[in-house]
Amino acid sequence: MNKPIDNITIKVSTINESKYSQMGNPESVQTPPSRRKALFAALGLAVAVAGASALSYWEIVASQYVETDNAYAAVESAQVMSAVTGTVAEVAVKDSQAVKKGDILVVIDPADAKLALAQAEANLDSAIRRVKSYQANDARLGDQVSSFDEEIKRLQAQLASAQADLKRASIDLQRRKALVESGAVSGDELTQVQNAYASAQANVNAAKAAVAQATASRNAAMGAQQANAVLISDASLANNPEVVLARAKRDQAQLDLDRTIIRSPVDGIVARRQVELGQRVQPSSPLLTVVPVQNMYVEANFKEIQLKQVKAGQKVELISDLYGKDVIYHGVVEGFDGGTGAAFGLIPAQNATGNWIKVVQRLPVRIALDPSELQQHPLRVGLTMTAKVDLHSKS
Repeated sequence: MNKPIDNITIKVSTINESKYSQMGNPESVQTPPSRRKALFAALGLAVAVAGASALSYWEIVASQYVETDNAYAAVESAQVMSAVTGTVAEVAVKDSQAVKKGDILVVIDPADAKLALAQAEANLDSAIRRVKSYQANDARLGDQVSSFDEEIKRLQAQLASAQADLKRASIDLQRRKALVESGAVSGDELTQVQNAYASAQANVNAAKAAVAQATASRNAAMGAQQANAVLISDASLANNPEVVLARAKRDQAQLDLDRTIIRSPVDGIVARRQVELGQRVQPSSPLLTVVPVQNMYVEANFKEIQLKQVKAGQKVELISDLYGKDVIYHGVVEGFDGGTGAAFGLIPAQNATGNWIKVVQRLPVRIALDPSELQQHPLRVGLTMTAKVDLHSKS
């Protein structure tokens, strides 16, 4: 029984002596210096290779592009409004419906517009007749003036004859008075001569009055002719101001009647329809919007620090979140907005304050899209896009 115990004791002692002998030899548990140097050298080489690779990638690839995912599909939509007052009689479209330019969208009850047109046409006819009467009156007044001229000449001749008769009567009277004192002329004869003189004097006065009256009538006719001439001078029937005004009102009434039928101004998709049947609309009332999806472009908001080398005409690759990376659009930089979003906000930033903090701004860049690609993969307003500009390209 004692022999196995001795064996166990001997084995434990042997294990402990081996353990202590290893702890007394540090080189047996530490990495040799040459191996550590090799590991550090390998690590440094790996870092250097990684840095060189990153620098090479930046110089060759990454520095040739600027990219942003702050980009959205946009388009210049056509907002359809009413140009006249009236009651909606028909709504021919609904939201999301495709329409062509010229298609009927909304019809407004034309009854009031038809009545206004009839009244305007009647006013135009009255104006034409009135101007024709001006023209006829001008000729009539001209004839009157000519007639009065001839009448004045006749009356002036009568006045001259009456003045001649008065002169003879005056001479006869003077002679008779001289002979009365010598008794050669009787009192009755003198009386007759005196009566003849008075009659001649009256005839002269009457002739003068007639000439004055004819002259006044001629002057009145000339005044009326001049006043009438103002209404038709330097104008024919077609371009007389009264006719032109009446025709313009007739054309406006016709235009208002035409505007009771509201048509699509562009090809596109109907959106935001607000008009309903029976609604009473006023001029400038928004009815609906037509979105010309075939004219979509992208508004990419690049950081100002990214735009140093971006120029109009550079090529752009775009990816829509709608279709994913399987569909790549190819566009061209068209131009830059006139200011940042903060500058045109409802409440622009006021930086002249003591607690100012610099914030990197973004400037909208307009990017035109390929129409054929848009036709194959249509977009809608507001869809998010990712845009990558090739800085060393030209369209």
